[in-house]
Amino acid sequence: MISIVVGTNRKNSMSTKIAHYYKSILDTKTDSACQIVDLVDLPEDFLCNALYENNGNNESFNAIREKVQASEKIVFIVPEYNGSFPGVLKAFLDGLKYPEGVRDKKGALIGVSSGVQGSVMAMSHLTDILNYLGMNILALKPKLAGIEQHWDGEKITQPLYNTLLHQQAEKLVAF
Repeated sequence: MISIVVGTNRKNSMSTKIAHYYKSILDTKTDSACQIVDLVDLPEDFLCNALYENNGNNESFNAIREKVQASEKIVFIVPEYNGSFPGVLKAFLDGLKYPEGVRDKKGALIGVSSGVQGSVMAMSHLTDILNYLGMNILALKPKLAGIEQHWDGEKITQPLYNTLLHQQAEKLVAF
């Protein structure tokens, strides 16, 4: 199983659109099941009763957490918020079982931004955290800068971005 985690809980986000687009690419490259885990589906109260001393107490959160933890590979769609990734993604990671949550799993990151850096700093920060948690991260991390200019409502129109996404998907399947 490959999970694609949308790294924001913003409704109708570009990250969600990219996740669906990337899933369509992965579906052509693997027989493994692929699922999207959108953080917009997190229960509103998970910050209060699913983290730290309350870990495991929120059944709605646990169901989402188990979908990700049951995956052998995880792709993170990483939007850039204030020079890093969204806090909700960090809170989600804090809610995973520790230490086994993502340890020894294989991961990939795709940066999404309106600006010119393609979420490079956000992916660097997230890579550090995932490495600390024991996840093996694929080196190829496409940076989709100025994404709104390269999205026609259904697909990415920038040839280089498409090449990088296809290359990453192939490497992820072989990883």
